[in-house]
Parts: sequence; structure tokens; C-alpha cells
Amino acid sequence: MSQTILTGIKPTGLPHIGNYFGAIKPALSYADDYTSFLFIADYHALTTFRSADDIKNHTRQIAAAWLALGVDPKKHVFYKQSDIPEIFELNWILSCFTPKGLLNRAHAYKAAVQLNMDTNKDYDLNINSGVFNYPVLMTADILLFQATHVPVGADQKQHVEIARDIAESINQKTGFSFTLPEPVINQEELLITGTDGQKMSKNYNNIIPIFIEEKQLRKTCMQIVTDSTPVEEPKDPDTCYVYQIFKHFLSKSDQHALAKRYEAGGLGYGTVKQELFECIRDYFKDARQRYAQLIENPQQIDELLVAGSNQARALASQTLLKLKNQLGLLR
Repeated sequence: MSQTILTGIKPTGLPHIGNYFGAIKPALSYADDYTSFLFIADYHALTTFRSADDIKNHTRQIAAAWLALGVDPKKHVFYKQSDIPEIFELNWILSCFTPKGLLNRAHAYKAAVQLNMDTNKDYDLNINSGVFNYPVLMTADILLFQATHVPVGADQKQHVEIARDIAESINQKTGFSFTLPEPVINQEELLITGTDGQKMSKNYNNIIPIFIEEKQLRKTCMQIVTDSTPVEEPKDPDTCYVYQIFKHFLSKSDQHALAKRYEAGGLGYGTVKQELFECIRDYFKDARQRYAQLIENPQQIDELLVAGSNQARALASQTLLKLKNQLGLLR
């Protein structure tokens, strides 16, 4: 059986280095060995909808970012989720085979309910149906293209497990043959430290965006939380958030050399923050230039997405037609 890898990212703002090392870079690395589907999950973003302009602008920004970071339309099927209506038709079919109890156990929904209960509010307050049904739509994203592998962060592993459960249910009840996907988690990148020591996340406002202006990038690096150890004193790299971020850009030998500088004393946090800024700037230099070019030419972005969507739909329609025939929905 051919191997197919699929992953997506919500258009909720520019990607940060946590997104890159935790999801984007691993996804890109499979292109030579797998049929690769990469998509912008704009319908998923509607669960936290703010404005049409945000959706449109963030979608183009994310597309430009992925292209700048290495998406090759010749190697990847690169598309926008909302351009594939077959996903949403499949979403309804799958929902009819999904036990409500399975969705009740989804981590994101349970966390939203628990937050309301902890603050003595109605447990469903401000929780829309999209949040509750999110795992079903993600399952449609995955199963429609018979993905064998899905790169995800550790916190998304459950969604792939739910997709397997739904696939098994519909296979058993209908005789269809959906592929059972496997989550792919980069074990070395389970936790990308943010500027405050928590996991790097937009939710915590502790990210280092890749494509912000150079001055803002430096300012962000300089704001990484550190302790008050004097410059001349030895420091523990394992407890320093600057080092924990820096190491993702370094080889093992360079990590070791930087750790020795920490332990020897005489290394100020300001110095290592400046070095981190310069490292990030240089590491993403070509991508940042490419991003600037793309964002100034939105027509090129749109054309690439349309081409990818056409390619994706040709494959999606085959799976959907076979399933509808199996369900007795075709004449």
C-alpha cells in the first residue's frame, strides 16, 4: 500500500518557531518518500471566528509562509480546506457513524467544559458545535485522502486516534475500506519552549514568529524570561529558556559548546539572547525574503492554491463516490 502523509495548519496568525520545528519541518521532510498532502485548515479556524478580513489575510499569510519554508507544489498537494467541498460532504457522513460519547471525551471539548465549571458557569457556555464536532471534521480531512500518517503535536494525537475509531466503525458497518491513520510525533520536538518557559503557543502569547520584522524579532528574543544570575557566575543551560529555544537550531556539538559556555561563567543572558536573535534571523533568511516576495504578490499565492485544490479534488471525489456507492446513495 502506498504511504500518504497529511497535515494542516489553522490560519490563526503567522507561524512561529514552535510550529516550524514541531509540525512544518517534519511534514516537509516526508515529501520524498510519501504522497504528501498539506492544507490550510480555514474551516477549522471558524470555531474561533473573529472577522472575514482575519480569515482571508491569515490564510494568505499561512500559504505564503508554508511556500517560503519549503512547500514545493511539485512534491506536495497544497490546498485550502474550504476549496474541497468533498471534505464537508464526508464530514456529515462520518458524523452519522460517530458516537456522541467519543466526542464527549475529546480533550479540547473537555477542557472548555472544565473551564466553565471551574468558574461556576453553565458548562456549555460559549462552546459552539464546531468545537464539539472538530474531531469529525479533522477525521474527514484525513480519511478522504486515505492518509496513512498524520504528523501532529502531542496534544493532537487523540484526534488521530478518534479518526481511527471512526474509520473502524464505518468500515465494520458498511464494508468500506478507509485506511487507519497513524499519528507521527517527532519525539525530539514534543515540547518547544516559549519565551516564558511554557510550551510555545499563541494561546500563551509566548511565541517567536518567524516572519515578523527584524527589529521586532530581536525585541521578542530579548524579552525571553531569565533569572537574575550575574554575568560572571556559572549558569545551568537546562533551566535557561534561551538555551532551550536555541538548541533547536544547533547541532549536538554546538549545543554542547554553548552549554560549556554557560557552565564556565562569564556569559551574560543579553549576549546569548543577541546570538539567538542572529541565529534565527540567519536560519530563516531565505524564507523571510521569499515570504516578503509572496505576500506582495497574492495572485501567485491564489493560483498555487487553486492548482493544488484541483489536484486534491480529483482524488477526493474518487473516495467519496466509492463511499456513497457503498452506502446506497448513488443510482
